[in-house]
Amino acid sequence: MQRFMRKSVIYGLLAAAMCAVTSAHAGVVIGGTRLVYHGGDKEASIQVMNSANGQIPYLIQSFVDDKGPKGDRPGTTGSLPFTVTPPLFRLDAGSENTIRVVRTGGNFPADRESVYWLDVKAIPANNPADKGKNVLRFSLKNRIKLFYRPKGVADPTSEAMEAIGFHRTGNKLTVTNPTPWYLSFFKLNVGDKVVDTAFTMVAPHGSTDYTIPAGAGGKITWQYINDYGAGSLVLDEKG
Repeated sequence: MQRFMRKSVIYGLLAAAMCAVTSAHAGVVIGGTRLVYHGGDKEASIQVMNSANGQIPYLIQSFVDDKGPKGDRPGTTGSLPFTVTPPLFRLDAGSENTIRVVRTGGNFPADRESVYWLDVKAIPANNPADKGKNVLRFSLKNRIKLFYRPKGVADPTSEAMEAIGFHRTGNKLTVTNPTPWYLSFFKLNVGDKVVDTAFTMVAPHGSTDYTIPAGAGGKITWQYINDYGAGSLVLDEKG
């Protein structure tokens, strides 16, 4: 009985913590899942909104990193070629602000995109209504892709993305990207089977291998994630 009670308490605390995370996460909304910095522009910007119910303000901290899709790579030592303004600000309930990313240097390839990540960390302030209570508060960090697109590289189109190549060897699917853009899959299917492409991109003029699900066969169909974070038209394997 005591063991059951201990487990119930632990599960209850975990459930409460998860609810707190969900609530805090719902409070701050970023106006996009990716940000494209066009080389001819002075800056790229994105909106951040506090949609939290009540009067809970957040402290917003923003910065750029190059630690990969999962944020687990070492990254560059020293400063990166971008600055974020404002790097730290208060965001009251029901209000919004604009985060601006400004290029400060760097030698980027002129014939293809480069990718970084914009981190937006939201730290909830103390709620006066919770005074005297034991309340768990969590800071949450959102990371969205920041693409630097050189001045000579146009925006991608479905017609241009039809150049993407696919090659099957056993249960391996090699995707080749001859375009100047990073390819992020919205969906990739072999027949009626979904290929897992989570946390991956196919670099410009590069290739990436994926595992074909067991029993998969037939035509390859796919969608890429466009500049607005939505899925493109459904495309078919060529050749």
